[in-house]
Amino acid sequence: MLRTAFAPAELLVKDQSHLHEGHAGAQEGKGHFDVTIVSEHFDGLNRIARHRLVYDALGAFMESDIHALRITALSPAERHARG
Repeated sequence: MLRTAFAPAELLVKDQSHLHEGHAGAQEGKGHFDVTIVSEHFDGLNRIARHRLVYDALGAFMESDIHALRITALSPAERHARG
């Protein structure tokens, strides 16, 4: 769904749930994830707007499968500047 919504140049999703065993969300079967996504869709948007787009793209998964999500959303130029 992130690939469809953003046609990213780069997409990395890491499941970090094992680091949070015993937390309330983990007990409910929901996961902790880190997402790094690079897309032209983020050009000119601030961090809050970028995060909203990612949350919207994930839709129902935010309710059913995801307890915590760390997002790094960059434009291609920002990614290039980071190296």
